[in-house]
Amino acid sequence: MWKKFFVLVVVVVLSFSLVGCNSELSEASEELEENKLESEIIEGNKDVPYLEFIDSNGRKIVFEEAPKRIISTAPNVTESLFALGAEDKLVGRTDYCNYPEEAASIDSIGTLTEANIEKIIELEPDVVIAASFFKEENIKKLEALGVKVAVVISQENFEGVYENIRNIALLANKEVKAEEIIKEMQEKVKYIKETVEPLETKSVYYIIGHGESGDYTATGDTFIGKMLEIAGGRNVAKEATGWKFSLEKLVEADPEVVITESDAPNMAGLKEANGYKDLTAIKTGKFYGVDKDMVSRMSPRLADGLLQIAKSIHPEAFEE
Repeated sequence: MWKKFFVLVVVVVLSFSLVGCNSELSEASEELEENKLESEIIEGNKDVPYLEFIDSNGRKIVFEEAPKRIISTAPNVTESLFALGAEDKLVGRTDYCNYPEEAASIDSIGTLTEANIEKIIELEPDVVIAASFFKEENIKKLEALGVKVAVVISQENFEGVYENIRNIALLANKEVKAEEIIKEMQEKVKYIKETVEPLETKSVYYIIGHGESGDYTATGDTFIGKMLEIAGGRNVAKEATGWKFSLEKLVEADPEVVITESDAPNMAGLKEANGYKDLTAIKTGKFYGVDKDMVSRMSPRLADGLLQIAKSIHPEAFEE
């Protein structure tokens, strides 16, 4: 009798358990179907564009899907695309896009200011990323031919570089990688600032050009001029503007450190150059070369350029 009763109880409990499981499975199945249906609706909704991009000129460019073929019109754009891991989407670049070396294998569309419109059309880009030197008339020609052009330029400061990288990443569908790059740059800039902060500033002069053509430097209104100060220097040409400085004022200022571009063919000639040979920094070997592209391009390598400048001004603080 008790055995029959026990069996009956077990049967009832199992029945309710199965009903509960079936109910949960049914609910889960319905939820999956709803999610699937919702996903299909979103993917199939052609009225919702993939991206509405607002470029640096305030123009809205609408993309129905993620760009797969991109043309760069400036070295900093090319460098950023490679750093983002989007080089497989890069189908065109300028003659001046020399970094990284792999960029040389990509078709050129001309110079910074003189673009080959026919070549651009031939490459069938989904978007042309235009920088500051790309002519407005070329933008209009391309748009008239149905080519999307996104202007990506910003203020010359580190925040501007971060903004550039984010915008290029948005077009290349590489937003996560962009934040990794920016974080690494920010940490490097912070390290440099913290290292030079307790040190005495040193007077410094940055040579852009010298000789018969004139004396040119990173004046106070330039980003390189501001980088000199971030790196713990006191720019002797801070009050000057437009990259021009007089040799007489330079000799009078007699900076403690002189920095020039390492690829300048006449770097070695500074020891014999009129006026420069009289500078204490030249006489004592306190003149250094930095990578011009690394310092002047608004690219992910700019933080490394800042570090080169800081090491030139305060080599003792960055000894490894």
